[in-house]
Amino acid sequence: MFKRILIANRGEIAVRIIRACREIGIRSVAVYSTADRASLHAQIADEAVCIGPPATKDSYLNMNAIIQAAINTGCDAIHPGFGFLSENAQFARLCEQHGIIFIGPSYHSIEMLGDKAAAKETMKKAGVPVIPGSDGAVSSVEEAMMIAAKAGYPVLVKASAGGGGRGIRRVDSPSELEAQMTAAQQEAKNFFGDDTVYIEKFLVNPHHVEIQIIADKQGNYIHLCERDCSMQRRNQKVLEECPSPIVTPELRAKMGNAAITAAKQCGYYNAGTIEFLVDENRDFYFMEMNTRIQVEHPITEEVTGFDIVKAQIEIAAGLPLRVTQDDITIRGHAIECRINAEDPDHNFRPSPGTITALYMPGGPGIRIDGAVYQGYTITPFYDSMISKLIAHGSDRADAINKMRWALSEFIVEGVQTNIDFQLDLIRNSDFKDGNYDIGFLGRYMESKK
Repeated sequence: MFKRILIANRGEIAVRIIRACREIGIRSVAVYSTADRASLHAQIADEAVCIGPPATKDSYLNMNAIIQAAINTGCDAIHPGFGFLSENAQFARLCEQHGIIFIGPSYHSIEMLGDKAAAKETMKKAGVPVIPGSDGAVSSVEEAMMIAAKAGYPVLVKASAGGGGRGIRRVDSPSELEAQMTAAQQEAKNFFGDDTVYIEKFLVNPHHVEIQIIADKQGNYIHLCERDCSMQRRNQKVLEECPSPIVTPELRAKMGNAAITAAKQCGYYNAGTIEFLVDENRDFYFMEMNTRIQVEHPITEEVTGFDIVKAQIEIAAGLPLRVTQDDITIRGHAIECRINAEDPDHNFRPSPGTITALYMPGGPGIRIDGAVYQGYTITPFYDSMISKLIAHGSDRADAINKMRWALSEFIVEGVQTNIDFQLDLIRNSDFKDGNYDIGFLGRYMESKK
């Protein structure tokens, strides 16, 4: 087992990994920017190293600074968390070149799955259902026109190297295609340094359902049920639940098998998530694979009792999985609300500032994954998510009830948050009935105007 792990991240996921290291008995090394000097992760780790100024390119995306910090502190592994360098094949390769274990899949798998168009082609070869559209990257407007006409409008133009909702444009008619394709390419170039795009059929109001898979280096694979991530605003997840209200046991088995087939096709190991779109007929289609821990992993942990972060570390160290698929059972229901420092009344603009008062809820079935404290200053440099509130109940109604009361008790003063917005969602009758899809939040926001 590793002696020291460097956490190449910040905020609540860095805190989560540090706590997993403590449970296993591994020393943790945090890295932080000058803006994060007072951050919780930098304070509770066994060691902390400053790696640069606030700008992410000079700190949390600075591969050389992170590798050097790992070498200087004697770390034998690096956990990238999510975001930043977590799906960067070059960084995973750089770790290997310096004799440091990257806690995640191989850089070959990251490369194979990081290009969304190439990943789609890989899934087709494996027999996993994919959304109709181009077989790979689209090189011209003329080619895009032919593919869109065959798939049928509306279609999406999507960045091959995309993520986080960037580089995506909906096209409803041929007259819009060229302009939207150019816009998607420009955004993709700006955010990812790669203007390659592909075309896929736009499924009207499907559910976004993802399967968590875990695989070791010995070739053992399991899936840990599904998460429904359909509650999204502008392609950004707001609330997630496990299991999905629309997934039957039969569909769960089909999607789980498809996810494992997809992972095997790529020779994948460690934690990964296969994201699917499920239409009104409960037909599902591969969307993408995330080669890292997910923000919403806690709801899977609560429902299955499986510690995903500890498993990541053990697999990276070469240990086999401790369980088989038959050991995985669904125990109740869990919901996660992302608590952000933002102002819903003003187009969800970020709300940096100092937290002057803080009370976080507790009690049976309530979990907080966070990294803030009273007196902590939220800076404008990073993502606005400050904590994740998770409610685990005996069934979906129980989880909703627990989440409702937990949100009602949650107090943050000094900055604006989306707590009241989340409370309105939890109280919504359509959500309570499971009557929502990926377009629900857009319609909900329009109804509030």
